Amino acid sequence: MAKELEKNYNPAEIEPRLYEKWVANKYFHAEVDRSKKPFTIVMPPPNITGQLHMGHALDNTMQDILIRFKRMQGYNALWQPGTDHAAIATEVKVIEALKKEGIDKEDLGREKFLERVWDWRREYGGKIVNQLKKMGSSADWDRERFTMDEGNNKAVTEVFCKLYEKGYMYRGSRIVNWCPVCQTSISDAEVVHEEQDGFFWHINYPVVGEEGRFVEIATTRPETLLGDTAVAVNPEDERYKDIVGKMLKLPLTDREIPVIADEYVDKDFGTGCVKITPAHDPNDFEVGKRHNLEEINIMNDDATINKLGGKYAGMDRYEARKAMVADLDALGLLVKVVPHKHMVGTHDRCKTTVEPLVKPQWFVKMSEMAKPAKEAVVSGKLKLIPERMDKTYYNWLDNIRDWCVSRQLWWGHRIPAYYCQDCGETIVSKETVCTCPKCGSNNVKQDEDTLDTWFSSALWPFSTLGWPDKTEDLDYFFPTDVLVTGYDIIFFWVIRMVFSSIEQTGKLPFHTVLFHGLVRDDQGRKMSKSLGNGIDPLEVIDKYGADALRFTLITGNAPGNDMRFYWERVEASRNFANKIWNASRFIMMNIEKADITGIDAAMTADVDAAMKQYGFTLADKWILSKMNDLVQEVTDNMEKFELGIAVSKLYDFLWEEFCDWYIEMVKPRLWDDADETKAAALWTLKTVLTTGLKLLHPYMPFVTEEIFCTLTDEESIMISKWPEYDKAFDFKADEAAVDKIKEAVRGIRNVRTEMNVAPSRKASVYVVSPKEDIRAIFTASKNFFAMLGYANEVHVQADKSGIADDAVSVVIHDAAIYIPFAELVDIEKEIERLTKEQTKLEAEIKRASGMLANPKFVDKAPAAKVEEERAKLQKYTETLEQVKERLANIAK
Repeated sequence: MAKELEKNYNPAEIEPRLYEKWVANKYFHAEVDRSKKPFTIVMPPPNITGQLHMGHALDNTMQDILIRFKRMQGYNALWQPGTDHAAIATEVKVIEALKKEGIDKEDLGREKFLERVWDWRREYGGKIVNQLKKMGSSADWDRERFTMDEGNNKAVTEVFCKLYEKGYMYRGSRIVNWCPVCQTSISDAEVVHEEQDGFFWHINYPVVGEEGRFVEIATTRPETLLGDTAVAVNPEDERYKDIVGKMLKLPLTDREIPVIADEYVDKDFGTGCVKITPAHDPNDFEVGKRHNLEEINIMNDDATINKLGGKYAGMDRYEARKAMVADLDALGLLVKVVPHKHMVGTHDRCKTTVEPLVKPQWFVKMSEMAKPAKEAVVSGKLKLIPERMDKTYYNWLDNIRDWCVSRQLWWGHRIPAYYCQDCGETIVSKETVCTCPKCGSNNVKQDEDTLDTWFSSALWPFSTLGWPDKTEDLDYFFPTDVLVTGYDIIFFWVIRMVFSSIEQTGKLPFHTVLFHGLVRDDQGRKMSKSLGNGIDPLEVIDKYGADALRFTLITGNAPGNDMRFYWERVEASRNFANKIWNASRFIMMNIEKADITGIDAAMTADVDAAMKQYGFTLADKWILSKMNDLVQEVTDNMEKFELGIAVSKLYDFLWEEFCDWYIEMVKPRLWDDADETKAAALWTLKTVLTTGLKLLHPYMPFVTEEIFCTLTDEESIMISKWPEYDKAFDFKADEAAVDKIKEAVRGIRNVRTEMNVAPSRKASVYVVSPKEDIRAIFTASKNFFAMLGYANEVHVQADKSGIADDAVSVVIHDAAIYIPFAELVDIEKEIERLTKEQTKLEAEIKRASGMLANPKFVDKAPAAKVEEERAKLQKYTETLEQVKERLANIAK
């Protein structure tokens, strides 16, 4: 008794059950196996504060497609999962939770606070992992890692110490991006530059000793005036050569500052005079270094003015701005205020305007490490998909600055640096330092800061496999193969992994980076909390199933391109799953109508002999040949990471060619007890369905698993063999023959639709062709052609003898189809239809003739293109003659 599927496809019941089966059977787990070639992907670790969003859904669907594909191809496939400690985001969450209990972070103390963070992580940190499992992610959860686990901490400490020993890690007072809300430094990559409406405040600085003479500067941040230590002009600017070296009275203060000459100043921009505030502007900082200027920080960590601000001390930076502008106006030093749009740096997490401040921080020197990272892409050893990402990659590396890696947070990898409080010695060590090696003092304190979250993430491809220890996993699974990620974190993560891996292991972390775009709403807007347009993937899964969501996210997807989310597309994806389900049920309900057990062995021995033995028909060979081509094309597309193209071909084949055409073609054979080709039809149905399910599995893992395991005796589609192209199933002549029949059927259906003829109304169909091979095709296919063409009988003949003059015609290349049902036809409409067809064909002939008469086209176009146009012209000409003949017959 054949197994059967449930009547209705129910993802809510199927998906959790199958996922439990996969996990229980360890199908996702990979161990070192030297007899197999490894294929490794590392999961971009989602934040433990995270909730699954559409970006995660797309990212993990793409990775799962690749890992399932490679697993079926026989690779030892490892998808290494894990989560990120998300220093700033997590610390903020826990601080907020403590506030609700009336507890202050500082009062709790570092150790007690970290205990609370770990408690929070244990309670909420696994939430997003469970959500990824609902997506069907086949990651090796037995190997799940966390960026703050012991092994990763060991790797982070190792790298910090190695970089320090090499001189690449240093501590210094340099200008950093400071977030006044999160009260920590952040890297350049975490600063988002947004265009904002602002102003240029033009201010006069009096020249000392020259009553009534001023230097006019223009600034977008007048509050930083309190930290000015010079005004700069271009050395080539004739207007100001005489005041270089003179002193200016700094307004609102009792200080005097010099006028200096520096090529940094653009003499054609603004007034040509630039205030220099080394402690509050990165460019001014560099000018200050060149001219040995004092760095005066006039701001507290919360962006209020500090005690150096005189009467403005304690004011918020914007409050101080307002007060200072008013005072400058009262002193007659405010020249004018000009509206000005400019780019303002904001923290990508909290959206606060970043304040550049000079702070003692830890930095990584980037100049040397950037070189091999760039060369990797230039040489082609590292491939970025799409290729246009190369430019972005190069641009960032060419302009890279030293990376500020210290963060003023408690949650994170603590910096392994110790300071002797007596002699001032700095000790960087993998082990805890209690005694100063220089003076012997026990008064040693560890640095309070932690490392940038991205510092540990940069080591992810190799730290997760055991580095710095020389593990077997590391030796076998590293370097990894492909990184799948969004284009928006190329700076944060991708580039940092590349230079970190080269520096620490001497190898690239992966050979390919596949970038995907953002998932936007149906209006093309970025999904965000503020717009309220975010769509919860779990809601989609609950309503339509994970397969439908996955299929939707990949359909039409092109590397690096943003995509829009439409609910209608999810419904269409669910309908596709239903279509496959119902087709599978039909096949299983009929599978025992003939014995197909011997066909596999016969096919293995000799395909041609087996086909003759079991009476395989034109239709069988057509679909098997189409399927064979599909296997080759889909495999090729997936190897090239063209996931959207591959799934589009799969959809078209399974829905149209297999379900809409082939299944309909074989129904008469299944229903005819005397048909001796029934076994061939059933074997073909099962073979094509099984192959199609395997090709579809990476995209829609649940529905394919349920059908496959019901249809076959195999344990799981996940561990079944990926289909391969077989030259023995290349039946191009049979493909062309069935395509001819399909052309005729489409023509008949179009004509009947135009004339509103009900499908239930059958009629005689005459196929007329002077060509014997064309007649042979239709003769061999009478049984299914009759059903598809709504015919009660099919006549195939060389001429029009015996066909009524009022017959409606369908003209195809090399043949004409006649249907004598004049009582259903308005002859005038038929003349109108044929006249339109004649006009259309004449236009096409004129176009093709014009192209072929053009020497530029004939001489310069590819030979194949020219030949294609010649073939079209011949086809149009022959078809036009048939249309004219039909019109003449109707006229008679």
